[in-house]
Amino acid sequence: MTHNTNQSTQALLKKHNLHIKKKFGQNFLVDDNTIQKIIRTADVNDQTTVIEVGPGLGAISKSLQQNAKGLIAYEIDDDLIPVLNDMFSAVDNFKLYHKDFLKTTIDEDIDNVSFSSDKLTMVANLPYYITTPILMKCLESSKRINRLVLMTQYEVARRLTASKNTKDYNALSVMIHYLTNATFEFKVSRNVFIPAPNVDSAVISLTRKESLPDIDEAFFFDFIKQAFKQKRKTLVNNLHAAYGLPKADIIKTLETESFNPSIRAEGISPQEFVNLSEIFKNIL
Repeated sequence: MTHNTNQSTQALLKKHNLHIKKKFGQNFLVDDNTIQKIIRTADVNDQTTVIEVGPGLGAISKSLQQNAKGLIAYEIDDDLIPVLNDMFSAVDNFKLYHKDFLKTTIDEDIDNVSFSSDKLTMVANLPYYITTPILMKCLESSKRINRLVLMTQYEVARRLTASKNTKDYNALSVMIHYLTNATFEFKVSRNVFIPAPNVDSAVISLTRKESLPDIDEAFFFDFIKQAFKQKRKTLVNNLHAAYGLPKADIIKTLETESFNPSIRAEGISPQEFVNLSEIFKNIL
């Protein structure tokens, strides 16, 4: 654990008489090496506008703001607003939004700052309980964020970046691989946070794909959800239960596409799911 970040975090907590709030899932990162690794992974330069969700006490924010064209930060905790405003009072490439990120219109917020750019990267240390909602909001409600560098619980990071035929692979993995190029970057020890959480974390990066196949996305997302509904069941059984198709028809379709009829969802790649969802949509 790096001494100076730890000390400055403790000093900030004391100076502003702050208490760590469980309801916001607060765990403050206090390790310089990890912070620098995140900055390098985010690949931030003077052409990048960074969006940071949950800057906390600004451990990563300062480096982001100094390296980027500008930093847009979202903080929900009333008590942290004065700390962040104080920290960035002398710079003009920082905008703090004091609101719940899940309830905001991202593109409007981006347009309201003078330093927005074409290269938009999100950096966030996400509490476990809102990882998926925040991630999906970014991917679905703003097409302008090109890259996301997220620190989340280790198990969640494994699931988000998992590939087929692994135990972590699920419907969310397929959705993330469909929308982005996802990479598991590095593991982060629980000991580099105040307070230390009960589990380790990891950093992942997601780069949005430039173009997506021309498919019915609503059906595709439902299709993968149904395919993984009961992980121990075969794809045939899950699709039969979901859509009421005769099993013989499902088997015939799978065999036509060179799949073993006893295959489970975890044996099918994201690209194969794209193809299958279109085939089954036409059958239905």
